[in-house]
Amino acid sequence: MSHPYEQLPDHQFWRRAVAMLPPAAVDPIAEVPFRISATDKVATAGSCFAQNLAPALRARGLNYYVAESAPAGLTPDEAWRRNYGRFSCRFGNIYTARQLLQTMRRAYGRLAPDVDAWTTSEGRFVDPFRPTAEPDGFATLDALHADRASHLESVRRMMETLDVLIFTMGLTECWQTRGEGAVVPLAPGVAGGTFDPNEFVFCNPRAGEIAADLLAFADELAAINARAKVILTVSPQPLTATYRPIHALVANAVTKAALRAAVDEVCTQRPGIAYFPAYEIVTMPGNAMRFFADNQRTVTPLGVAHVMRLFFKHFAMETTAAPTQQIDAAAEAQRLATAACEEDALDPGR
Repeated sequence: MSHPYEQLPDHQFWRRAVAMLPPAAVDPIAEVPFRISATDKVATAGSCFAQNLAPALRARGLNYYVAESAPAGLTPDEAWRRNYGRFSCRFGNIYTARQLLQTMRRAYGRLAPDVDAWTTSEGRFVDPFRPTAEPDGFATLDALHADRASHLESVRRMMETLDVLIFTMGLTECWQTRGEGAVVPLAPGVAGGTFDPNEFVFCNPRAGEIAADLLAFADELAAINARAKVILTVSPQPLTATYRPIHALVANAVTKAALRAAVDEVCTQRPGIAYFPAYEIVTMPGNAMRFFADNQRTVTPLGVAHVMRLFFKHFAMETTAAPTQQIDAAAEAQRLATAACEEDALDPGR
């Protein structure tokens, strides 16, 4: 008797594609909707894990697109400390789909939140929408406003001129204003400001809401830049803390499941949007014990290298194999060791 599974390729069977192979040989990517050329402007945004993309793209010879450059005179290390070049703009971490969507809407004046600035215990000012982007804060409100205007101008330039956007999502949980629902990456009081439950409320979008946010972003980006392509990934790095009254391990499983389900829905509805399975590569049986550090949260350099190898194998055109500029590998590795993760402020003793 025949059945529908008889003629399926090996990669659609767990035994053939996973169980029979050593972990390093498992490649969970069957096909991709497009490839990246050496001339494509490749922009990045997202969670902590996404910071690994910038040096990897440069080392590969791809055109890593920095739309918000460091001021003249800053050393590379100081520029990195002040969050220039970690992503294509000085966003800080963009953990959620809603935060990404609202970043674009703020840049184009379609969202003007009432919350303006937070103060620190030292009397400095921080931008609630990127509270650690300027690590020392701003001396005056005018300085904050000027930097914000410049940043949002850079966001517009990035959206309008990029060829490929790689967006890595890490969380579902977030905090938003009660009125207009403006999302901030950290709860007030963590890196500035004071928590007021009358002003901010905890929010944990479900998979359907996340998918709706991603679809809205994709459609609005396409209206701005018709040639833009999008690659979505889910960070394998577990959350630092959950505000829900459940165990962090359980909350992390729910978070990653919701993100993964949302991305699958988006890629089903928009076949031109690509998914890169960084989450599956790192967390699959056989890899997780090797690819997470002792804190069971940080992805090791070995894990990052394996993820990047598979990414370039499938997404980079062969003509991009040679770096186009001299890369200081040791300096890049040192900077990655100090990758900024705003979420870590939730548990300083980690």
